[in-house]
Amino acid sequence: MTPFTVNEDQRRGTACKSAMALRRQTAIQSNLYLRARVIEAVRAFFVREGFLEVETPIRIPAPAPETHIDAQISGDWFLHTSPELCMKRLLAAGCERIFQICRCFREGERGGRHLPEMTLLEWYATGWDYLDLMRQCEELIGFILGRLDRGPRLVYQGHAVDLSPPWERLTVDAAFRRFGGMTVRQALERDCFDEVMGIDIEPQLGLARPLFLYDYPAACGALARRKPEDPSVAERFELYIAGLELCNAFSELTDAKEQRERFAAENRTREKLGRRAYPPAEPFLRDLACMPPAAGNALGLDRLVMLLADAASIDGVVAFTPEEL
Repeated sequence: MTPFTVNEDQRRGTACKSAMALRRQTAIQSNLYLRARVIEAVRAFFVREGFLEVETPIRIPAPAPETHIDAQISGDWFLHTSPELCMKRLLAAGCERIFQICRCFREGERGGRHLPEMTLLEWYATGWDYLDLMRQCEELIGFILGRLDRGPRLVYQGHAVDLSPPWERLTVDAAFRRFGGMTVRQALERDCFDEVMGIDIEPQLGLARPLFLYDYPAACGALARRKPEDPSVAERFELYIAGLELCNAFSELTDAKEQRERFAAENRTREKLGRRAYPPAEPFLRDLACMPPAAGNALGLDRLVMLLADAASIDGVVAFTPEEL
């Protein structure tokens, strides 16, 4: 009996099938080059601004509990949904300006704008509040456009957007009144806040100019501090460009007792919905008491590249999707 051998025709056929499977990657090469240039520009901007680039563990014992975000289990621990907890501990240790570009993981998130494994830019500055971060968002996008040799105007999925600062600002309550036909209080009482936000409001935001949606109800504050002059709202904003949400920012809550109570409330809500409750993040809560006033922002780099590439789907700006692995 002769040993089995793979002839040249078989090898060629296998290679052709492989090339067919990689056709999408071939088609989006220009977007991958754009992605690399955007990440390079992001790093250059924060280095210019005196921020320290840091790396924190991806695998952690306890994520911050949020009602609608599920962490991916990794053994007895979890893959982080955001580097937030560890980065804030660095602020407590004396780091004043830090940024990180990292992979984050959120179970079950898959769609035209979502991936279960995404790339996040997160940064923090002590002594700042969410208004300072609005200004810096304008500067960051302007810097990136300059590095790409682009002007302040772009077209995304048929929407011509002027990126020249200053950008528009709209409170969450005003947005509900204008686009949702109700107040925030009414939306919360009817338990339809997220539904109205996603269906009626978000598609209307930032269509001609970027828009900061700010002052979320305190119940939606997550890790944001309450506004001193109006404790019913939290100092939180999200940035929208052409209906696409790009970032989520806070003036950070530094009251460890209140944060512990919020985490407990989120876990109770998760349990009512049949979701896993997370262990207490004790090292974070301990160090939070030492954290100075600060503000932080998390920006989805995949979505930013989508915007700059005029890509309808997040699949158009990543080298591999989960389904291709």
